[in-house]
Amino acid sequence: MRRNPFHATIAHPMNFESRRPVLSICVPVYNEAENVPLLHEAIVKVVDPINLETEILLVDDGSKDDSWKQIQALVEKDPRVRGIKFMHNCGETAASDAGMRHARGKYVMTMDADLQNDPVDIPKFIEALNQGWDCVCGTRVANRGKGDKFIRVASSRIANWVRNKLSKETISDAGCTYRAFKRECVDKLKLYRGLHRFIPTLLKMEGFTVTEISVSNNPRIHGESKYGVWNRLFKSFRDLLAIRWMKSRLLNYQVELELDRSRGTETPKIEVTTNSVAAVSPATEVHTGAA
Repeated sequence: MRRNPFHATIAHPMNFESRRPVLSICVPVYNEAENVPLLHEAIVKVVDPINLETEILLVDDGSKDDSWKQIQALVEKDPRVRGIKFMHNCGETAASDAGMRHARGKYVMTMDADLQNDPVDIPKFIEALNQGWDCVCGTRVANRGKGDKFIRVASSRIANWVRNKLSKETISDAGCTYRAFKRECVDKLKLYRGLHRFIPTLLKMEGFTVTEISVSNNPRIHGESKYGVWNRLFKSFRDLLAIRWMKSRLLNYQVELELDRSRGTETPKIEVTTNSVAAVSPATEVHTGAA
């Protein structure tokens, strides 16, 4: 019998405190052995001074290097770290989904393992969520040139323009997976392979509010990028057409009158709109008092 490739091993310390943290940070990991301990150090330097109760979920997506050994070492070192190991490489969407499904936090965040997403921006995400937004997306538009080569910047801009044009979206940086959501957003997500790029759109289709904040974009220190022009534009084109079709088939209706003999009442003009697309704000700089 063929084994399920999505079957995962989960590592956590035996005395892991089950109290619900404020923030769960979910990180897909694929051949990032050198970056994993550096990422953990960078996160801790941000969340400890502001006393932000955090758990870090590191999802090893079938890495061929020592990423899992590094994750195991961090689990032993820090009870806030949890490790999930896939049997085989299943892709970024699967790794992100596994992390989010196992998250315990009030808020759930996704970020890359390569340190190009800077944990210094975490307080800005939390502040925006506390202001009432359901989903907060990072945008690298203002800082993209500081951390990437020209070909990556150009391919990202082309991909974002195509996605927005075909899906009638306004997200300025759909390729940025540095995002944070309220817990209830995760419960509504149903992801398929490649759709992690369209999480903001999927959440808007469920009626959630989405905003963007400007985030840093650091140069990659170790390893190589797993994604290029093919991934950013051509490979996701089929997924984009699926999203376009889904948006065109949204249910949108209003109930004018409800009759219910069991309650003995007649309630006029109850307006119910399902699967409505919520508005997204333009990129917003959210300031925080945290250092």
